[in-house]
Amino acid sequence: MFLFLKSALSRYLTRLYLFNFLGLLGILLGVVFLFDMIELLRRAGKHEDVPLSLIFGMGLLKLPDVAATITPFAVLFSALYSFWQLSKRSELVVLRCAGISVWQFLMPIILTAMAIGVFMVTVVNPISAALYTQYSALDRTHLRKDQDNLIAVFRQGIWLRQETDKGYAILHAENIDPDWRIRDVMVISFDKNNKFQERMDAPLALLKSGNWVLRQAVINIPGYPAKKSDIASIPTNLTPRDIEESFSSPRSMGFWNMTSFIETLDTTGFDSTRVRIHFQSLLAQPFLYAAMILLAACVALRQQRQGDTFTFVIIGVFSGFIVFIMSNFLQALGSAHQLPVFLAAWSPSMIFALLGASVLLTLEDG
Repeated sequence: MFLFLKSALSRYLTRLYLFNFLGLLGILLGVVFLFDMIELLRRAGKHEDVPLSLIFGMGLLKLPDVAATITPFAVLFSALYSFWQLSKRSELVVLRCAGISVWQFLMPIILTAMAIGVFMVTVVNPISAALYTQYSALDRTHLRKDQDNLIAVFRQGIWLRQETDKGYAILHAENIDPDWRIRDVMVISFDKNNKFQERMDAPLALLKSGNWVLRQAVINIPGYPAKKSDIASIPTNLTPRDIEESFSSPRSMGFWNMTSFIETLDTTGFDSTRVRIHFQSLLAQPFLYAAMILLAACVALRQQRQGDTFTFVIIGVFSGFIVFIMSNFLQALGSAHQLPVFLAAWSPSMIFALLGASVLLTLEDG
C-alpha cells in the first residue's frame, strides 16, 4: 500500500512540475519572441526589401536557440512555483505527516528536470543549431549586407571567401599555425561577374596589417606565363578574431556533430577550447537542472516557514541570475585558458548541487 502511495505521489509531483515547467517556458518564450521581433523589425527598417514574413520566419528560426538559453530559468522558477503551490495547499505538511522525507518527494521532480536536460541536449540542441545556422545565413544576407566574408573549416583545411576591389577571392589553406602562419595556400580571384582572374599558390602566408602576405608565390593569369613573386599581398578587412569567431560559434554546432568538429579544429590548428567548453556544458546540463531543483527547494522550504512570499520571489530570481552569471563567468575563464575545460563547464552544476544538498541537510536533518 505504501509503495502504491509513493508511486501515485511520484506521478502527481511529476505531472504538477512538468505542467508548470511547460507553461512557464511558453510564457518566457512568448515574451522573448516579442522583444526579438521588435529588434528584428528595427533592423529591417533600414532596408526596403525585407518583407514582414521573412522577419517573422527569422524570429521563429531563432526561437529554439532562445529556448536553450532560458530553459534553466524555467526549470528553477517552475520548481519554485510548484513548491509554493504544495505549500499553499498544505500538501507539504501532509507529506511530512505521512513520514515522507524531503528527499523522497524531491526525487521525482529532480528526475523530471534531468530528463528535460537530456531532451534539451540530445533533441532540441541539434535542431536549434540547424535552425540558428539558417537564421544566421538570412541575417547575413538581408540585414547585414555589408558583411560578405564567408569562412568554413573542414578536415582538408580552411576555405575563406572575401570581397576585393575588383570582385572577390577564395582562399584555401591546409592548416594554420598558432602565430597565424597558414601553409599550402591557394588563392583564386574572380571579378564581379564571376569571371576567373588569377590564381596564386604559396607554401606560406601570413595575416598581418590588413593584408594576406604570401611568400614565394606562384601567380597564374590566363593568357600569360606563370610568374614567381617573393612577396604578394591581398588586402583584407579580416582579423584573426573575426576568423575564429565566424566558425567556432558553438551555437551553430549540434551536440551530435560537436566531437567531429573539435577534431577538425585541432587538425587544422585552430583553438577548440570554446567548443570543448560548450560540449562539456551540454553534458553537465542535466546535473545543472538537478542543482536548480535543490536550490529551489532550499528557498521554498525556508520561506514556507517564514511565510514571506515577496522575499521568496526575490531570493528565487536572485538565485537564478547568480547561477547564470557564475556559469558564464567560469566559461569565460575557461575560454581564456585560465581554467581547465572540465572545471569551467562542470563547476556550476557541482557547486550549486553541493550547496543545495548541504542547505537541505541542515534544514531537514540538521
